[in-house]
Amino acid sequence: MSRWKQGLLALPGVGVSLLPKLACPLCWPAYAGLLSSVGLGFLISSAYLLPLTAAFLVIALGAMAFIANSRHGYVPFLLGLDASAAVLLGKLRW
Repeated sequence: MSRWKQGLLALPGVGVSLLPKLACPLCWPAYAGLLSSVGLGFLISSAYLLPLTAAFLVIALGAMAFIANSRHGYVPFLLGLDASAAVLLGKLRW
């Protein structure tokens, strides 16, 4: 894969990092407008937040478990499992 294609693969991550953070109360209107403009305004409610967050964490953990044997073993997967639990507890419980 050429270098410019690899650079293009990094653009979504850069774009998301430039979006306002959820902790900022002044940024909620920006998120509401962005999600509502594409018909996903219902995702802002907390009823959808837990299943959506858990689904994305399960996808990430599944990918880590799938590739664990050919990479650095199961230590990164176990760290990801701990981090996922911390994310769910920190975001939705505390």
